[in-house]
Amino acid sequence: MPSVMVHASKILSEYGEAQSELIGKAVVLTDGKAGTVENVWLDELHGLRISIKGHDGRWPVSTIKLVEN
Repeated sequence: MPSVMVHASKILSEYGEAQSELIGKAVVLTDGKAGTVENVWLDELHGLRISIKGHDGRWPVSTIKLVEN
């Protein structure tokens, strides 16, 4: 398999893992927003972004301060 395909496959695999680890989990963001992760997106400019139930918008995963165990 060409190296480009290997890299793309790894990215999609990691994206799938991030979705399964975050969707449905309670999180607290660095700005104080808290709630349950509804969805995870792969944004070409910002990387992984999440939406939180009850809050409008999407935030980078880097803003997650705490995640439910």
